[in-house]
Amino acid sequence: MRKIIALCCVLLIIGCKTKKKVVEEKRPTLEIVSTEEVSQTLKNKAYSLGKRVLMTCNTSRFKPFTSEEATTSVIKNTTQEKLTRVCHKFRVKYGNFKDIYLTEVLKNNIDDSYVFRYKAKYERDFAKKELRVTLDKNNKVSAIKSSDWVDKINEL
Repeated sequence: MRKIIALCCVLLIIGCKTKKKVVEEKRPTLEIVSTEEVSQTLKNKAYSLGKRVLMTCNTSRFKPFTSEEATTSVIKNTTQEKLTRVCHKFRVKYGNFKDIYLTEVLKNNIDDSYVFRYKAKYERDFAKKELRVTLDKNNKVSAIKSSDWVDKINEL
């Protein structure tokens, strides 16, 4: 009887032994890509669409994105009214928008999209703003974000 109980205890201990998890080598979600590796067409498209949004702050006119240029969600969320509200705050605080300058391109390894990071220049020099334009694998704008400039990018 003791042998049976001892055998059951040994089997129970072996059965409950935790398995070691296999640690997979994980590629970073975002990786910095040389600007020379990205086609000039993509860079031009990201620049023109990003600048078009910020130029609204100077002209108060926005030409809406088409379905060939942007995803449905971006078209729906980028309206004249929303841009006018944001632009009013920006003009009061930073002055007129001047231009954007490409500083970095990131590739998202999960969905093969590209994130173009631009430094936005405004009339007042103290303004350090950033514009991120994300182009999906179909070369459509899938996100546009303006924020304060940071030297090191965080995961999006």
